[in-house]
Amino acid sequence: MGDILIEGKWISAIDANLKAPPEAAVIDGAGKLAMPGLVNAHSHSSETFFRGRYERLPLELWLLYAYPLLMGPLLPPLLVYLRSLLLAMESLKSGVTSMCDDFFDPPRHDHDRLAMVFRAYEDIGIRANVASAVMNVHPLDALPYARGILPVDLQAQLEFGPMITAEAYVDYCEEALSRFHDDYGRLRFMIAPSAPQRCTPDLLQACSELAFEWQVPFHTHVLETRTQAVTGPEFHGASLIQYMHDLGILTRNVTIAHSVWVNDADIDLIGESGCAVAHNAISSLKLGAGIAPVRRLMDAGAVLALGTDGVCSNDSARIFDVMRVAALVQSATGPDFSRWLTASEVLTAATIGSARSADLGDMTGSLEPGKCADLIMLRMDELAFNAVE
Repeated sequence: MGDILIEGKWISAIDANLKAPPEAAVIDGAGKLAMPGLVNAHSHSSETFFRGRYERLPLELWLLYAYPLLMGPLLPPLLVYLRSLLLAMESLKSGVTSMCDDFFDPPRHDHDRLAMVFRAYEDIGIRANVASAVMNVHPLDALPYARGILPVDLQAQLEFGPMITAEAYVDYCEEALSRFHDDYGRLRFMIAPSAPQRCTPDLLQACSELAFEWQVPFHTHVLETRTQAVTGPEFHGASLIQYMHDLGILTRNVTIAHSVWVNDADIDLIGESGCAVAHNAISSLKLGAGIAPVRRLMDAGAVLALGTDGVCSNDSARIFDVMRVAALVQSATGPDFSRWLTASEVLTAATIGSARSADLGDMTGSLEPGKCADLIMLRMDELAFNAVE
């Protein structure tokens, strides 16, 4: 039992029997559980309209439908705004107060379209890190053996012209940071090279330098599938984690989405770097990617965060759903039940762990004086909180 005093947007005190200032509005929380708002460490607003589509497909085939190589007409800006608004509404309704949106809007990077995403999150009131994900390696060159398998006439249809350069993307991001990023506000911009196999080395290193310069997260996808486990040795003579390490971009400000097919050496490198892993348990199961070795990653020193991924690969934006699956699926990874995740560890990952992965740990993710008042209240008279006697 206790009281929380909120002044402006900040928590100013937490204690038993606090005296409310005369002008304070009092919210009666009797019978309710106050807890930090949940943080979605990895999502894609660009999938919002694809909920429930494309079942029974592994990632590499699913991508051809959810992110087709021959893109159709651009979605009108109003629909970009509305789909972001819809994702934010569902997130807030299910207890998510902060989210990371790895926004992907091919075939180009456009500040006016990115502004629609920021406007949606500004209007709805959620806290968000937003990226404009980039790739500048041809899709066929990011997959082992693709050039040798695909007919030449089909390959010709995929010649889109020159890909974006590192310099051009840095220029784009610097303008986005100037226009949309607020260090102390609700909305921030993050740097998001799609994946190490989908970006040239100079682009990856330029992204890392820019993230350090602006002190923002470097958000990427690594080793989601078995195919990607083959990609690193085929293209770089090393795993993709080792490749990032060799480029000097595996650093503390990095968030790795997925990290399913990491080996022992990868786990050691991730732990040494102190970076975060966004565990997308439901998405990995729907796409048949596998189960991330979460306990080993945590033991090595990685920060564990939880993400929904896009609703097309999850069918939900509810982090509570991810928490349940993330906990239960680890019970199938081995007979040593002392290694399974505890409820406390999963809750930590969904709150302060995810906040740290988004470089928001000083602002949100826990209920403490001096932090933002990002909190939710759960009714304790619901069946979930009552045991049958």
